[in-house]
Amino acid sequence: MATFKQYVKKDGSKAWLFQAYLGVDPLTGKDIRTTRRGFKNKKEAQLALSRLKLDYEQGGLQKAENMTYQDVYDLWVVQYEKTVQESTYAKTTQIFRLHILPAFSKMKINKIDVLTCQKAVDKWASKLKKYRMTLSYANNVFKYAMTLGIISDNPLSKVIRPSVKDDDEDKIENYYTKDELKVFLDYMEQDKPCYIYTFFRLLAFSGMRKGEAFALTWEDIDFQTNTISINKALAQGKDNRLLVQPPKTKKSKRTISMDKDTMNILRKWRKVQQEDFLKLGINTLQPKQLVFSNIYNKHIIPSRSRKWMISIQEKYNLKRVTTHGLRHTHCSLLFEAGVPIERVQDRLGHSDIQTTMNIYTHVSEKIKEDTAEQFAKFMEI
Repeated sequence: MATFKQYVKKDGSKAWLFQAYLGVDPLTGKDIRTTRRGFKNKKEAQLALSRLKLDYEQGGLQKAENMTYQDVYDLWVVQYEKTVQESTYAKTTQIFRLHILPAFSKMKINKIDVLTCQKAVDKWASKLKKYRMTLSYANNVFKYAMTLGIISDNPLSKVIRPSVKDDDEDKIENYYTKDELKVFLDYMEQDKPCYIYTFFRLLAFSGMRKGEAFALTWEDIDFQTNTISINKALAQGKDNRLLVQPPKTKKSKRTISMDKDTMNILRKWRKVQQEDFLKLGINTLQPKQLVFSNIYNKHIIPSRSRKWMISIQEKYNLKRVTTHGLRHTHCSLLFEAGVPIERVQDRLGHSDIQTTMNIYTHVSEKIKEDTAEQFAKFMEI
């Protein structure tokens, strides 16, 4: 199964090429085809093909013992892409590109030992806040190599995992109290354009994720019932392109009630948006009109919200809280207001109630501390 063709090279001279089928790769199940060029005549091309076939028959296809970590990763990532959303795939491949492949890519995977893995894990633990996630992804490639029969043992499963500060402890600090939130929003309203203040007010009083807020269109907001439908999210996919995709989980698709003040702020922003964009010749009175958009009426890059926050926090020396920290803030304040756990879980779209419980535990401890202070003040002794 081969074809031979004569072609014209860039310098005007003629040469021959062949295209041939060599067999099926036992690791991927894909056909192996090759193209070779630069032969003086057809006979020379035929002879080269015969030699190539003989080499494959004698040496086989790529042998497992010669496969590097990169080779196995290239096989694994094709299958992985079929199981996750594009934004998740983009984040995962970035972790591999920045941290995992630099450690293992050129090594033959069956030669990687426990000591080599331990050095890599120690390095990740010293640099990365969530190093366990990186370890888990790296481990998936070793597991896939075992599935393919390339290795019989997984060296990464035998490493000692360094003890680091629990990620949950970091999350506890990533929130505002009721008073801190009021100060933050006051400064936002004072310093920033209407749409930026509206964006942060919405996050703080709804608990939605920033990607969910940036994906909102005006048809998602019902001013009659004071509700907002959350049914999509903005994310970054391959090559950092922006894409709108379904919410993070099935639970994330939800309709939430909103307070009248926040809805009035949204009304005000919609009017300002119409006036501002009309000056640019853009009609925003469309059902699919974005609630928050850039000057070209396109999606705003999600990371932009972080810059907005930092500028206010630095200017007024406020507590450093991330954009996601406003979601944590909303959750904490719901508990302090006495809202039941199940209702908080539904409102925030947590698929796992344990996520909600982790925040509840933190708030419960704060309430216990407040109770002791209240008792001491009452006793006044």
